[in-house]
Amino acid sequence: MEKPAFLFDLDGVIFDSEGQYTVFWDQIGREYLGMDGLAARLKGETIETSLNRCFPEDRQKKEEVRQKLYRFEAEMKFDYIPGAYDFLEYLKREGYPTAIVTSSNRLKMAKVYKARPEVPSLVDHILTGDDFSRSKPDPECYLLGMKVCGSVPENTFIFEDSFNGLKSARDARGKVIALATTNSRDAVAPYADLVVDDFLDIRQAIATSFGIGL
Repeated sequence: MEKPAFLFDLDGVIFDSEGQYTVFWDQIGREYLGMDGLAARLKGETIETSLNRCFPEDRQKKEEVRQKLYRFEAEMKFDYIPGAYDFLEYLKREGYPTAIVTSSNRLKMAKVYKARPEVPSLVDHILTGDDFSRSKPDPECYLLGMKVCGSVPENTFIFEDSFNGLKSARDARGKVIALATTNSRDAVAPYADLVVDDFLDIRQAIATSFGIGL
């Protein structure tokens, strides 16, 4: 059997950044829509999907919020989820097919690369929201990730944290591992084959849950 492929969402999976987005989008919800909890509804979506959801008929507000988001992202911190860097480095060294599959666009990724220039060398492929036509929770992005990695669903592990992302991974029929970084373990468990807090013991967790030694 060929080596399994590993697909990773970015925010809340590789980087501990979802909390920062929660602050931003909840403030947008209060300021523009007079509502609380907007961030939870948008997590995992592309920026275009989120803007269209929030301001379906208001192009001016879409552009205004877009520019605010770009300025916010330029100041974001991209700290690794514990164990994520070491696990990615291990997979790369051992020749496992890997890809980042994120709803972030290329402009956002340029900021990531500036802050973390090592990221492109840690995986074989990086797919952004500009590379697929349908946003999470549609499975298109993860099916594309499997394709570029030369893998099939039953031989692919997908790491996600948001509900939209987990639904996308589940519908792509991969082996879904949920990171309880954005939502509670109990909340994400129905969408995943395995729930973890971080990557510190991930190889043992995979071996125990799936019978696959890495």
